[in-house]
Amino acid sequence: MAPVTTTLAPPRPAPDGGADAMPLGRALVRLLLDRYRRGLPEEVLARARLHALDCVGIALAARPALPIAQEVIGALHFGGAAGDGPVLGGPERLPPALAAFANAALAHALDYDDIHDVARLHPTTVTLPAALAVAVPAAAGMERVLSAMALGNELMCRLGAACAPTGDGPGSDWFLTQLFGYLGGCLAAAIVLDLPEERIVSALGLAYMQMAGGKEAGFGVGATARSIYPAFAAMGGVQAALLSRAGVTGPETALDGAAGMFRIYLGGAQPARAALLEEPGWTWLATEVKPWPSCRLSHPYVAAALALRERLGRPPDGRITVAVNASAARLCRPLDRRRRPQTLQDAKYSIPFMTAFALAHGRVDLATLGPRAMHDRAALDLAARVEIVETLPDGPGHPPAAITVETSDGPVTVRRATVPAPDAEGVRAKVLDCLRHAGFAAEAPAIRDRLQARLVGGPAADFLAAIPEVPG
Repeated sequence: MAPVTTTLAPPRPAPDGGADAMPLGRALVRLLLDRYRRGLPEEVLARARLHALDCVGIALAARPALPIAQEVIGALHFGGAAGDGPVLGGPERLPPALAAFANAALAHALDYDDIHDVARLHPTTVTLPAALAVAVPAAAGMERVLSAMALGNELMCRLGAACAPTGDGPGSDWFLTQLFGYLGGCLAAAIVLDLPEERIVSALGLAYMQMAGGKEAGFGVGATARSIYPAFAAMGGVQAALLSRAGVTGPETALDGAAGMFRIYLGGAQPARAALLEEPGWTWLATEVKPWPSCRLSHPYVAAALALRERLGRPPDGRITVAVNASAARLCRPLDRRRRPQTLQDAKYSIPFMTAFALAHGRVDLATLGPRAMHDRAALDLAARVEIVETLPDGPGHPPAAITVETSDGPVTVRRATVPAPDAEGVRAKVLDCLRHAGFAAEAPAIRDRLQARLVGGPAADFLAAIPEVPG
């Protein structure tokens, strides 16, 4: 079916933006489409290739490692669903929206995907699956896919950075990856489908009509679905783009209207338009690849615990006091259940447990932090001695960390306010480890290099064909 074409409608005034202001959704689409038409800088495309490689490597590693991977794929095939959308690492083919769901679930399941700290969201785990889901039927090349991914990431990161969520206030009770991912995934899919401005604005309105992302799956305990929440956004974004392509019209004022996103999801806290529409720079480029497969808010504590373990030369014997801020405190309650997680997802989201795990083993990686980690006796014994004190200042980004242990020579404290980010070679090494974890042994370097080469150009179909099926 040919895409619906429309003439460019004149912008209508926003309800609260002044007589000359166009709706915010249209203004953002116009800004990002202009960047696309001018061509993305090589720096941005190079980063997109790196993050796409990271995302695919993580998805492949997740397939054999986690039961939820097969649970998701099985659920999506109920009733005999079939289509052209490949599921990463397997023989399955699904309709585009379902393929986007499956691949986004795989990309996030290990909690190893890239992160924008101030925005507190994982952009690529939504936008790449959404873009790839429609790439083959759209006969798109990889440069268009990567450009679409980068622009979807930029939209998500601009919205998230404008909210700058902390432990309380607007955005604190939402998985912003999911909430804003409906928009970012929609934009990525729409660009791959080569939709005109009018259709993309409409698609964002249709994405808004699906928005969700309440954070109870993270603040509560016991739910394995916390590991797949970005998948809902990738699926919804693709569906919105396809509906708009077919002619369905969504609300133009979805973001800043009387019942728009900012009012009903974020308590009416609407950021300055100037910040969202600022032309220079790429907010997305502050996104970092994760060094450890756990919740980003736990990373400063992992860093501090690893440094403390190296300093002591062994696990600590005495009491362990972990200082947190209001954001990190939400990953510490209820303390008794955070000390003894019942699922791998809870373990990765628990600051007490992740601190204890790093202190117990002196390393945190796919080999150690696996499906049986929550039964690790050494980590559980240390976690039982962890006490939490909420004494550190809160703010956007990852929290500062301070860990104090009692020793025979007195208390020893280690603080960390930053997290090491892998450089390009570090990402390549991480992908190699993911491939080996997926079951590829001697062939892992060749697979990584082939994927990296296919990201540079050529049809998206060739890149997808280069992704091998996970053994077993």
